[in-house]
Amino acid sequence: MSMLEVIALHAADAERAEAGGADRIELLGTMDHDGLSPEPRTVEKVRRATSIHIRPMVRLRAGFGTDGGEVVRLKGLIESYLDSGADGVVLGFLNGHNHVDVEVVTELAGEGNWPWTFHRAVDHCLDLDRAWATLLELPGLDQVLTAGSARGVEQGLEELIRRAKADERVARLVMAGGGLRPEHVPWLVRAGVRAFHIGSPARPGRSFKAYVDSDLVQTWRDLLDDTVRHLRQPTR
Repeated sequence: MSMLEVIALHAADAERAEAGGADRIELLGTMDHDGLSPEPRTVEKVRRATSIHIRPMVRLRAGFGTDGGEVVRLKGLIESYLDSGADGVVLGFLNGHNHVDVEVVTELAGEGNWPWTFHRAVDHCLDLDRAWATLLELPGLDQVLTAGSARGVEQGLEELIRRAKADERVARLVMAGGGLRPEHVPWLVRAGVRAFHIGSPARPGRSFKAYVDSDLVQTWRDLLDDTVRHLRQPTR
């Protein structure tokens, strides 16, 4: 079994992603700075348009830092998203030393009974071993969106494979994304990764000016399912 998440910017994207076989939507308000928060009313529209899992981005500005005043605003935003029909959220914050900001993420998600994703802020951590040890202990966290490198999956593929093979808990958390290409999938599946995230590959010309294309999503759905199925076939 594999999980496919697709970036959506509005209800039309979400409808087309679901039609193509996506399991989940990462909902963004804009692609500025690699993705910022949507308005709660956008969550409402997407919820009416689709039945699959929705996780809005909780991020208001460039970078991965925040401060005490902003945390209050972010908590209110999360509450609004959940009230609007979101199933969970996507967030990730680092402290001034480029380590996971445990205090902030715990304040935002620690008391919730909903699942959440730590996004690609992890790829910018100074010490990845320390970062993963921290992530494994965070309450409610069930996915980590990572390319293995701040530069993307092409540069981080070996890191993803090594880390997933070394620890089944990490393999279960990893959602590979960030420049993901079809040829990366078999290697990641063999390492135990079962969750995958696409943005531009779900759109004609790989452009976020175009809507999600259900046929493109379907090619990824088929690729993931066929790869996992082939792996499970007994060797002769």
